[in-house]
Amino acid sequence: MPMEPLLFDPHPLPVSPALLGESPFWHPQEQVLYWCDIPGFKLHRYDPARNLHDEWAFDTDVGCCAPLLGGGLVLALRSGLWRLDPASGRRNQLLKAPYDTAALRFNDGKADPQGRFWVGTLHDAREFKGALYRLEAHRLEPVLDEVAVSNGLAWSPDARTLYWADTKRHTVYAFDHEVTDGSVSNRRVFASFPQRQPEQDLSAYGGRPDGAAVDVEGCYWVAMFEGARLLRLSPQGEVLREVKLPVQCPTMPCFGGADLKTLFITSGRHHRPTEELARQPWAGCVLQMRVDVPGLPTNFAVL
Repeated sequence: MPMEPLLFDPHPLPVSPALLGESPFWHPQEQVLYWCDIPGFKLHRYDPARNLHDEWAFDTDVGCCAPLLGGGLVLALRSGLWRLDPASGRRNQLLKAPYDTAALRFNDGKADPQGRFWVGTLHDAREFKGALYRLEAHRLEPVLDEVAVSNGLAWSPDARTLYWADTKRHTVYAFDHEVTDGSVSNRRVFASFPQRQPEQDLSAYGGRPDGAAVDVEGCYWVAMFEGARLLRLSPQGEVLREVKLPVQCPTMPCFGGADLKTLFITSGRHHRPTEELARQPWAGCVLQMRVDVPGLPTNFAVL
Protein backbone atom coordinates (compact mmCIF):
# COMPACT_ATOMS: atom_id res chain seq x y z
CA MET A 1 0.00 0.00 0.00
CA PRO A 2 1.47 3.43 -0.89
CA MET A 3 2.28 5.83 1.91
CA GLU A 4 -0.36 8.51 2.46
CA PRO A 5 0.67 12.08 1.57
CA LEU A 6 1.93 14.46 4.24
CA LEU A 7 -0.85 16.92 5.10
CA PHE A 8 0.11 18.45 8.40
CA ASP A 9 2.04 21.45 9.75
CA PRO A 10 3.16 21.02 13.39
CA HIS A 11 3.59 24.15 15.50
CA PRO A 12 4.20 24.62 19.25
CA LEU A 13 1.88 25.53 22.08
CA PRO A 14 2.71 28.96 23.59
CA VAL A 15 4.35 27.37 26.64
CA SER A 16 8.05 27.28 27.58
CA PRO A 17 9.81 24.05 26.58
CA ALA A 18 10.18 21.16 29.00
CA LEU A 19 13.41 19.29 29.59
CA LEU A 20 11.67 16.05 28.65
CA GLY A 21 7.96 16.37 27.94
CA GLU A 22 5.99 13.14 28.19
CA SER A 23 2.62 11.50 28.89
CA PRO A 24 0.27 14.05 27.28
CA PHE A 25 -3.46 13.44 27.60
CA TRP A 26 -6.54 15.45 26.71
CA HIS A 27 -9.04 15.73 29.55
CA PRO A 28 -12.48 15.45 27.91
CA GLN A 29 -14.36 17.04 30.79
CA GLU A 30 -11.99 19.93 31.43
CA GLN A 31 -11.08 20.38 27.72
CA VAL A 32 -7.44 20.91 28.63
CA LEU A 33 -4.14 19.20 27.94
CA TYR A 34 -1.97 17.71 30.70
CA TRP A 35 1.62 16.51 30.32
CA CYS A 36 4.71 15.80 32.42
CA ASP A 37 8.27 17.10 32.42
CA ILE A 38 10.04 14.06 33.82
CA PRO A 39 13.47 15.47 34.86
CA GLY A 40 11.94 18.91 35.38
CA PHE A 41 9.85 17.38 38.22
CA LYS A 42 6.69 19.08 36.94
CA LEU A 43 3.15 18.47 35.76
CA HIS A 44 1.77 20.92 33.20
CA ARG A 45 -1.73 21.88 32.08
CA TYR A 46 -2.74 24.07 29.14
CA ASP A 47 -6.19 25.44 28.41
CA PRO A 48 -6.28 26.41 24.71
CA ALA A 49 -9.66 28.16 24.93
CA ARG A 50 -8.35 30.63 27.51
CA ASN A 51 -4.62 30.41 26.67
CA LEU A 52 -3.85 29.55 30.29
CA HIS A 53 -0.91 27.49 31.51
CA ASP A 54 -0.59 25.96 34.99
CA GLU A 55 2.11 23.79 36.52
CA TRP A 56 2.71 21.77 39.68
CA ALA A 57 6.19 21.05 41.06
CA PHE A 58 7.34 17.82 42.72
CA ASP A 59 10.52 16.64 44.38
CA THR A 60 11.32 13.81 41.97
CA ASP A 61 10.78 12.55 38.42
CA VAL A 62 7.19 12.70 37.17
CA GLY A 63 6.98 9.69 34.83
CA CYS A 64 3.37 9.84 33.66
CA CYS A 65 -0.12 11.00 34.51
CA ALA A 66 -3.70 9.92 33.85
CA PRO A 67 -7.17 11.19 34.82
CA LEU A 68 -9.08 9.50 37.62
CA LEU A 69 -12.73 8.59 37.45
CA GLY A 70 -14.43 10.82 39.98
CA GLY A 71 -11.85 13.61 39.70
CA GLY A 72 -8.18 14.27 40.13
CA LEU A 73 -5.17 12.61 38.56
CA VAL A 74 -2.94 9.63 39.23
CA LEU A 75 0.76 10.38 38.87
CA ALA A 76 3.59 7.86 38.66
CA LEU A 77 6.59 9.48 40.34
CA ARG A 78 9.91 7.78 40.91
CA SER A 79 8.82 7.32 44.52
CA GLY A 80 5.51 5.61 43.68
CA LEU A 81 1.92 6.31 42.68
CA TRP A 82 0.31 9.54 43.87
CA ARG A 83 -3.10 11.17 43.64
CA LEU A 84 -3.26 14.89 42.84
CA ASP A 85 -6.20 17.25 43.15
CA PRO A 86 -5.32 19.99 40.62
CA ALA A 87 -7.86 22.44 42.09
CA SER A 88 -6.31 22.48 45.55
CA GLY A 89 -2.85 21.14 44.80
CA ARG A 90 -3.32 18.46 47.47
CA ARG A 91 -1.47 15.23 46.86
CA ASN A 92 -1.19 11.95 48.69
CA GLN A 93 0.80 8.82 48.05
CA LEU A 94 -1.20 5.76 47.03
CA LEU A 95 1.56 3.16 46.70
CA LYS A 96 5.31 3.06 47.16
CA ALA A 97 7.43 2.14 44.16
CA PRO A 98 7.91 -1.64 43.81
CA TYR A 99 11.57 -1.26 42.74
CA ASP A 100 14.91 0.22 43.75
CA THR A 101 14.37 3.96 43.26
CA ALA A 102 18.13 4.51 43.07
CA ALA A 103 18.23 2.65 39.75
CA LEU A 104 14.72 2.70 38.28
CA ARG A 105 11.80 5.05 37.78
CA PHE A 106 8.30 4.90 36.37
CA ASN A 107 7.95 5.85 32.72
CA ASP A 108 5.01 5.43 30.32
CA GLY A 109 1.61 4.72 31.90
CA LYS A 110 -2.08 4.80 30.93
CA ALA A 111 -5.45 3.42 31.93
CA ASP A 112 -7.06 0.78 29.74
CA PRO A 113 -10.70 1.17 28.59
CA GLN A 114 -11.88 -0.72 31.70
CA GLY A 115 -10.04 1.67 34.03
CA ARG A 116 -7.10 -0.53 34.99
CA PHE A 117 -3.93 1.55 35.31
CA TRP A 118 -0.83 0.18 33.53
CA VAL A 119 2.63 1.63 34.07
CA GLY A 120 6.12 0.54 33.10
CA THR A 121 9.59 1.36 34.34
CA LEU A 122 12.87 2.57 32.91
CA HIS A 123 16.30 1.55 34.17
CA ASP A 124 18.57 4.57 34.51
CA ALA A 125 21.49 2.68 32.94
CA ARG A 126 19.16 1.15 30.32
CA GLU A 127 19.78 -2.38 31.58
CA PHE A 128 16.98 -4.91 31.14
CA LYS A 129 15.90 -4.74 34.78
CA GLY A 130 12.58 -2.92 34.44
CA ALA A 131 9.02 -4.19 34.19
CA LEU A 132 5.48 -3.45 33.08
CA TYR A 133 2.88 -3.40 35.85
CA ARG A 134 -0.89 -3.48 36.05
CA LEU A 135 -2.67 -2.03 39.07
CA GLU A 136 -4.94 -4.66 40.58
CA ALA A 137 -6.70 -4.42 43.95
CA HIS A 138 -4.36 -1.65 45.11
CA ARG A 139 -1.30 -3.68 44.17
CA LEU A 140 1.06 -3.31 41.21
CA GLU A 141 1.20 -6.74 39.62
CA PRO A 142 4.12 -7.38 37.21
CA VAL A 143 3.00 -8.29 33.69
CA LEU A 144 6.37 -8.27 31.88
CA ASP A 145 9.95 -8.28 33.11
CA GLU A 146 13.43 -7.84 31.60
CA VAL A 147 12.45 -4.41 30.30
CA ALA A 148 14.91 -1.58 29.63
CA VAL A 149 12.59 1.31 28.67
CA SER A 150 8.84 0.63 28.90
CA ASN A 151 6.89 2.73 26.40
CA GLY A 152 4.21 2.82 23.70
CA LEU A 153 1.16 1.71 25.71
CA ALA A 154 -2.08 1.83 23.70
CA TRP A 155 -5.15 -0.28 22.98
CA SER A 156 -7.07 -1.07 19.81
CA PRO A 157 -10.58 0.39 19.46
CA ASP A 158 -12.15 -2.88 20.66
CA ALA A 159 -9.55 -3.14 23.48
CA ARG A 160 -8.69 -6.69 22.41
CA THR A 161 -5.15 -5.76 21.36
CA LEU A 162 -2.59 -4.17 23.67
CA TYR A 163 0.40 -2.39 22.14
CA TRP A 164 3.61 -1.88 24.10
CA ALA A 165 7.20 -1.01 23.20
CA ASP A 166 10.62 -1.48 24.70
CA THR A 167 12.40 1.54 23.27
CA LYS A 168 15.90 0.12 23.69
CA ARG A 169 14.90 -2.93 21.65
CA HIS A 170 13.56 -0.64 18.88
CA THR A 171 10.46 -2.83 18.86
CA VAL A 172 6.71 -2.43 19.34
CA TYR A 173 4.87 -5.58 20.42
CA ALA A 174 1.21 -6.53 20.20
CA PHE A 175 -0.61 -8.79 22.67
CA ASP A 176 -4.03 -10.34 22.83
CA HIS A 177 -5.74 -8.46 25.66
CA GLU A 178 -8.50 -10.08 27.67
CA VAL A 179 -10.96 -7.30 28.39
CA THR A 180 -12.56 -8.94 31.44
CA ASP A 181 -9.44 -9.43 33.56
CA GLY A 182 -6.67 -7.52 31.78
CA SER A 183 -4.52 -10.56 31.09
CA VAL A 184 -2.32 -10.60 27.98
CA SER A 185 -1.07 -13.41 25.78
CA ASN A 186 0.31 -14.15 22.31
CA ARG A 187 3.15 -11.64 22.40
CA ARG A 188 4.30 -10.84 18.87
CA VAL A 189 6.35 -8.23 17.03
CA PHE A 190 4.07 -5.51 15.69
CA ALA A 191 6.81 -3.28 14.26
CA SER A 192 10.59 -3.18 14.56
CA PHE A 193 13.10 -0.55 13.52
CA PRO A 194 16.87 -0.62 12.80
CA GLN A 195 19.26 0.07 15.64
CA ARG A 196 21.50 3.08 15.28
CA GLN A 197 24.93 2.02 14.09
CA PRO A 198 28.18 3.33 15.61
CA GLU A 199 29.05 6.75 14.18
CA GLN A 200 25.79 6.81 12.18
CA ASP A 201 24.56 10.35 11.61
CA LEU A 202 21.13 11.13 13.03
CA SER A 203 19.94 12.19 9.58
CA ALA A 204 20.32 8.57 8.47
CA TYR A 205 18.75 7.09 11.61
CA GLY A 206 14.99 6.69 11.79
CA GLY A 207 14.73 6.75 15.57
CA ARG A 208 13.29 4.33 18.10
CA PRO A 209 9.67 3.92 19.25
CA ASP A 210 8.63 6.01 22.24
CA GLY A 211 5.06 6.94 23.25
CA ALA A 212 2.00 6.21 21.12
CA ALA A 213 -1.73 6.69 20.59
CA VAL A 214 -4.42 4.95 18.51
CA ASP A 215 -7.02 6.55 16.25
CA VAL A 216 -10.61 5.43 15.57
CA GLU A 217 -9.48 3.43 12.51
CA GLY A 218 -7.22 1.35 14.75
CA CYS A 219 -3.99 2.89 13.47
CA TYR A 220 -1.08 3.30 15.86
CA TRP A 221 0.68 6.67 15.93
CA VAL A 222 4.18 6.41 17.42
CA ALA A 223 6.79 9.07 18.19
CA MET A 224 10.24 8.06 16.94
CA PHE A 225 12.73 9.37 19.51
CA GLU A 226 15.87 10.82 17.86
CA GLY A 227 14.21 10.23 14.48
CA ALA A 228 12.47 13.65 14.17
CA ARG A 229 9.32 11.97 12.92
CA LEU A 230 5.94 10.54 13.81
CA LEU A 231 4.63 7.37 12.16
CA ARG A 232 1.07 6.16 11.59
CA LEU A 233 1.02 2.37 11.40
CA SER A 234 -1.88 0.25 10.20
CA PRO A 235 -3.34 -2.46 12.49
CA GLN A 236 -1.01 -4.84 10.61
CA GLY A 237 2.08 -2.74 11.41
CA GLU A 238 2.51 -1.21 7.96
CA VAL A 239 3.72 2.39 7.75
CA LEU A 240 0.87 4.45 6.29
CA ARG A 241 2.16 7.94 7.02
CA GLU A 242 5.36 9.64 8.07
CA VAL A 243 5.19 13.13 9.54
CA LYS A 244 8.52 14.94 9.66
CA LEU A 245 8.88 16.99 12.84
CA PRO A 246 10.97 20.08 13.65
CA VAL A 247 12.38 18.40 16.78
CA GLN A 248 14.85 15.53 16.94
CA CYS A 249 13.29 13.87 19.97
CA PRO A 250 9.49 13.60 19.89
CA THR A 251 8.27 11.53 22.82
CA MET A 252 4.51 10.89 22.68
CA PRO A 253 1.40 11.87 20.71
CA CYS A 254 -2.14 12.18 22.01
CA PHE A 255 -5.43 13.19 20.42
CA GLY A 256 -7.38 16.15 21.75
CA GLY A 257 -9.65 19.05 21.06
CA ALA A 258 -13.42 18.84 21.06
CA ASP A 259 -13.39 16.61 17.96
CA LEU A 260 -10.24 14.65 18.90
CA LYS A 261 -8.64 15.74 15.63
CA THR A 262 -5.86 17.82 17.17
CA LEU A 263 -2.71 15.78 17.65
CA PHE A 264 -0.46 16.98 20.47
CA ILE A 265 3.16 15.74 20.53
CA THR A 266 5.53 16.18 23.46
CA SER A 267 9.28 16.38 22.91
CA GLY A 268 12.59 16.63 24.74
CA ARG A 269 15.73 18.75 24.89
CA HIS A 270 17.41 17.20 27.96
CA HIS A 271 21.10 16.34 27.34
CA ARG A 272 20.83 17.22 23.63
CA PRO A 273 23.86 18.73 21.83
CA THR A 274 24.09 22.51 21.87
CA GLU A 275 24.31 22.73 18.10
CA GLU A 276 21.17 20.61 17.70
CA LEU A 277 19.21 22.85 20.07
CA ALA A 278 20.40 25.92 18.17
CA ARG A 279 18.87 24.44 15.00
CA GLN A 280 15.71 23.27 16.76
CA PRO A 281 14.37 26.00 19.06
CA TRP A 282 11.09 24.08 19.52
CA ALA A 283 12.84 21.12 21.15
CA GLY A 284 11.03 20.37 24.43
CA CYS A 285 7.85 22.11 23.28
CA VAL A 286 4.46 20.50 22.84
CA LEU A 287 3.68 20.50 19.12
CA GLN A 288 0.14 20.51 17.79
CA MET A 289 -1.35 19.80 14.39
CA ARG A 290 -4.71 18.98 12.88
CA VAL A 291 -5.35 15.50 11.51
CA ASP A 292 -8.09 14.02 9.36
CA VAL A 293 -8.92 10.95 11.48
CA PRO A 294 -9.94 11.44 15.14
CA GLY A 295 -8.29 9.58 17.96
CA LEU A 296 -9.73 7.42 20.69
CA PRO A 297 -10.77 9.32 23.83
CA THR A 298 -8.65 9.32 26.98
CA ASN A 299 -9.34 6.44 29.37
CA PHE A 300 -9.97 7.22 33.06
CA ALA A 301 -8.22 5.19 35.75
CA VAL A 302 -10.32 3.56 38.46
CA LEU A 303 -8.51 3.06 41.76
